[in-house]
Amino acid sequence: MIARASQLFIPTLRDPPADAEAVSHKLLVRGGYIRQVSAGVWTFLPLGWRTHEKVVQVIREEMDAIGAQEMLMPVLTPAELWKATNRYDIPEIFKLRDRNDREFILPMTHEETVTFHAREIRSYRDLPQMLYHFQTKDRDEPRPRAGLIRVREFIMKDSYSFDRDEEGLTKSFDLHKGAYDRIFERCELEVYAVQAESGMMGGSASMDFLAPGDGSNTLVTCERGDYAADLEIARGIPRSPEFPATLNAPEEVETPGVGTIEDVAKLLSVDEAATSKAMPVVMNGTVVLGLVRGDDRLDAGKMLEALGGAYRPATEDEIREVFDADPGSIGPVGVKVEVVADEALREGQYVAGANRTGHHLRGVEAGRDFEARFANIREVREGDTCPNCGGALRLQSAIEVGHIFKLETKYSKPLQATYLDEDGQEKLLIMGSYGIGPGRTMAAIVEQHHDEDGIQWPAAVAPYDVHLVALPGLEERAAEVAARLDEAGDDVLLDDRDQRAGEKFADADLIGLPVRVTVGKKTLDDGAVDIRSRTSGEEKRVAIDELGSLR
Repeated sequence: MIARASQLFIPTLRDPPADAEAVSHKLLVRGGYIRQVSAGVWTFLPLGWRTHEKVVQVIREEMDAIGAQEMLMPVLTPAELWKATNRYDIPEIFKLRDRNDREFILPMTHEETVTFHAREIRSYRDLPQMLYHFQTKDRDEPRPRAGLIRVREFIMKDSYSFDRDEEGLTKSFDLHKGAYDRIFERCELEVYAVQAESGMMGGSASMDFLAPGDGSNTLVTCERGDYAADLEIARGIPRSPEFPATLNAPEEVETPGVGTIEDVAKLLSVDEAATSKAMPVVMNGTVVLGLVRGDDRLDAGKMLEALGGAYRPATEDEIREVFDADPGSIGPVGVKVEVVADEALREGQYVAGANRTGHHLRGVEAGRDFEARFANIREVREGDTCPNCGGALRLQSAIEVGHIFKLETKYSKPLQATYLDEDGQEKLLIMGSYGIGPGRTMAAIVEQHHDEDGIQWPAAVAPYDVHLVALPGLEERAAEVAARLDEAGDDVLLDDRDQRAGEKFADADLIGLPVRVTVGKKTLDDGAVDIRSRTSGEEKRVAIDELGSLR
């Protein structure tokens, strides 16, 4: 096909939005791909929608290839389905009522709806099944940012597998893992598949697909290439503390007016890594003491996993009531609450709060002076070493472009989705859930494929194959070139606008199609055009009569 720029709506901009920080946010707005309607709510303009649908088609082809069947489920969802699975009270869910006061939600994902339909599966002979759709999702995101990366409304491909047993679920899970690998390879995205927390989705296991870029996730990788994980689940070995002399029993010392780890370490002349940090939290009305090394931070997701449920930080009044001391002076010795300590505190003696305002204890040792349940609750930091090989760990910002889950019976049980097995027994369907966001994938591609002049789209997802620039007075000749490329099967964006050459070239670089063809004054002399690769910058001159597909 041939699209004439003079007839298209491509509102390119010289400058990015004032609030834009991510490269993808800046370039997709400047290139005329997207426009913001309100915080976290975006319109895909014609160029943006063509690109989005190119990504969708890559996903569709790979889903079809593993035997998944496309369908379409509604956005408007009866609230009772989500109440049945205990997800109705998730704060990010948009809730509404109709004129008859019936409750509905606008879902972020469709587990409840697809399980409702799966109740029509009667027999083991109907299994396995894999169903998917592309549908609008809504999320009451408290902090939208970075253009398409963190939004309140988006389109997602979510697919669901239904199997009779764990072996079948593993096969469906692995099929989706392979499909996702191929999708991101075709989109020319660097992506790491890592173990991840299942969060509100639940289930027994999940895997994140993280693309390095300006996102809200943190990817942890080893310099030797043998380890990769999401920060929420990553393990790292911290540096060894410089411990003071060993004590036979804890020794109380005065620390008046000192409440921070830095101040305690400075006053007592000890390494911050040889101190412990008390982090009291409340779960189901009960105070639990989280404990990490003084130079570490408590990881909220890991603490959630360790506790097995939601929690909140304890208030100052609650801390004083339970520990009989100000927050800066509390510790694990002599307390009557459960202590959940990070694994780094298993060995060695640490400075800890004495549970007496203005006092701390030297030489506190786990097992001898207090009992604790040990768990991985610290946040991995730059400088930690790899748990596999001892190499240095690297932390980098990343975008979650896909997430796959083994749901087991989390949704089939409350929604009573069962089948009759070959022995005549009624059994629960075993489920998996698999999500991927075309919009986020677009943003991640731009994060990884750009230069100072604009976007560099990979051929598989570019809105057009060729950007044909006609210099002033040569529009007719350019139309002939466009027709030849069209006959060869290329989608052509013909810039026939009444603009200066420099402006056309700048827009071509900004929009970022894989190939730019220029029809200039020399074309009249030699019947050839200049062909330039957007990614490499390499140029060559080719006779018009010899032109074929440039894809």
